Amino acid sequence: MEKNYLFYTILIILVVQYLVHQVLEYLNAQKFKSTVPAELSDIFDDTEYQKSQAYKLTNYRFGLFSDGFSLLLTVCFLWFGGFEWVDKITRSITTETIPMALLFFGIITFGSGLLGIPFSYYKTFVIEEQYGFNKTTKKLFFLDKIKSGLLTAVLAGGILSLFILFYQWTGPQFWMYTWILVAVVILFTNLFYSRLIVPLFNKQTPLDEGSLKNAIENYAQKVGFELKNIFVIDGSKRSTKANAYFSGFGKEKRITLYDTLIHDLDEEEIVAVLAHEVGHYKRKHIIFNLTVSLALTGFMLYILALFINHPEISRAIGVSIPSFHAGLVGFALLYSPISEITGLAMNYLSRKFEFQADDYAKTTFAATPLVTSLKKLSKNSLSNLTPHPAYVFVHYSHPPLIERIRNLKA
Repeated sequence: MEKNYLFYTILIILVVQYLVHQVLEYLNAQKFKSTVPAELSDIFDDTEYQKSQAYKLTNYRFGLFSDGFSLLLTVCFLWFGGFEWVDKITRSITTETIPMALLFFGIITFGSGLLGIPFSYYKTFVIEEQYGFNKTTKKLFFLDKIKSGLLTAVLAGGILSLFILFYQWTGPQFWMYTWILVAVVILFTNLFYSRLIVPLFNKQTPLDEGSLKNAIENYAQKVGFELKNIFVIDGSKRSTKANAYFSGFGKEKRITLYDTLIHDLDEEEIVAVLAHEVGHYKRKHIIFNLTVSLALTGFMLYILALFINHPEISRAIGVSIPSFHAGLVGFALLYSPISEITGLAMNYLSRKFEFQADDYAKTTFAATPLVTSLKKLSKNSLSNLTPHPAYVFVHYSHPPLIERIRNLKA
């Protein structure tokens, strides 16, 4: 099939995005030789810092190979008619729009997932193992892959089917109904993620009665944060890295602590971390992010509705017979530069929100335990202490550790 101008546009987008990403990775890697900032010398000695730098360098080199492989595979798949080949297989089985779309995306997703397993396996059982992070067994690793695949098939397949039904029923207005569907799914997921999704992968147990639970509840009561659900998740069965998160609204509102967090931090530091999470809630960051995400999704769906029927969008990925599923892939690739730009804006706002949540924790609780907790968590995860500013601008949703500490001490 003759390649149209949109085909070459997609190739340019893929190559430019890859090159920009690699330039940023290179600039960031040059900062690996930096010395420990003075504010962090109390927790990182030379040996630990060298281990941190070695971990980042190992990941950088692995990323060069995996990203390069991904680009080469994608370009070859496009150039040699991979999408056309999958489309022909699909059409040889069914010509019904919805089954055809499900089969088309199913084949591509399964193939992509299968090719990604060796890289994920190496990352988990070689790199993470080498630096003492991995706690995942091989059985759990593959079980997670199967569960994730089935969950994706059910949820994504269901949404895609409704997506196409809306298109068949309403024509150009399908984007509005799809937008409503996506909004319902996002809100439902935010409400019931911890209750319905997390148990498929992790065990959650209520935090035991004791001084830690009392301290958390006393703080929540002090700042007028209604809290009845405090859970501990068994994150240690996969990694030594620690985390805590807030989820849900109303009666479904809950705070979840990783067992590794309870192990790594003392009681006051844990409350400080939670004060930061409460700060996000009190400053309406969660509502804002949901609203903006829905607005951006609506904008994207509106643009999709304008172009989905154009046969050149399907031909942009080398598919000769125009279809909804081929147009969806072509549109996604062509829209990716806009997604990059909106991603930059969202990351910028996210970094601002992190400072605001830190300020809330400092004001309503204390700055010192939050500083010490951030230092410990950074040390335990071997995070980058001196990232390049350009890399931070593009990729970081959180400010670098040193900036957060300076803000907390101001």
